[in-house]
Amino acid sequence: MLRSNHYDVAFEHYLRLRRVPYVAVDETRRTLLADASLKSMDFIVYSPAGPNLLIDVKGRRRARGRKWENWASVEDIEALLKWQEVFGSDFRSLLVFAYDSTETGCPQPGCSTIEFQSRTYQFFGVWVNEYQNVMKLRSPSWQTVWLRREDYQKSRFPLDQVFTDTSLA
Repeated sequence: MLRSNHYDVAFEHYLRLRRVPYVAVDETRRTLLADASLKSMDFIVYSPAGPNLLIDVKGRRRARGRKWENWASVEDIEALLKWQEVFGSDFRSLLVFAYDSTETGCPQPGCSTIEFQSRTYQFFGVWVNEYQNVMKLRSPSWQTVWLRREDYQKSRFPLDQVFTDTSLA
């Protein structure tokens, strides 16, 4: 499938570099589930270190001195939680924040960073259940939510850990 979103393309490259098995989901089609339309996730990923993953990639630009944007839509969160329920206990929903960064350094040890198509990307994961527990309404009109800096720093982890650290499961 041809993807036009450079964050999704970079994430797919990240998975290929690490030889992680995955299925890219066709986002142009919404799924009908129990007579309701449900937003699709971006990737279904096999994780040898823990549960399989239902991933929605959230691309954000990261410039020097700017805060770590971590917003998502209410629909993103609700759909990922519903997919987690549908797929069952062997699957867990994960938001992947893909930062197109102008900085080459890493904000924490073990950062998941790649160079791809002349850009630097950093990937962090947040379990959707944990995100939902501490999320705050960002925009009522746009139906977006976010995490305060302290909550985001506590909840996020470098994405490489999800494929190697079974304690994250």
